[in-house]
Amino acid sequence: MSEKASVDGIFACGPENTAYARYFVGQSYLNVLSREGVFIANVTFEPGCRNNWHVHNATRGGGQILLCTAGHGWYQEWNKPAQALRPGDVVHIAAGVKHWHGAASHSWFSHLAVEVPGENASNEWLEPVSAADYAALG
Repeated sequence: MSEKASVDGIFACGPENTAYARYFVGQSYLNVLSREGVFIANVTFEPGCRNNWHVHNATRGGGQILLCTAGHGWYQEWNKPAQALRPGDVVHIAAGVKHWHGAASHSWFSHLAVEVPGENASNEWLEPVSAADYAALG
């Protein structure tokens, strides 16, 4: 079994995430699981892959929930220390919070990304996580 296949867990990895590639450092894969009522996607990151800093904006409600399913990853909010993520971890991200998430440098990582419904919800993509800051995570 390939390393990629071993991280898929119960949800398929999906195709290369070309639609959002410009907001990631490294290769990610996206498998949209639901667009009805609540948007849910399985996002898989190759080792070292992470998304840019970003904010889930909404005038009411909104935000995101990450349900970690495989591998080892990281989540960090602006001006706070990064936290390690493992299968079974759940991260609640309130609307308006600048953050990033992705794989550890040595591991594949997958999570379900659940978009919390909100009014006037949108994503604001920002700068990449600096290579030095990411490398300091180990």
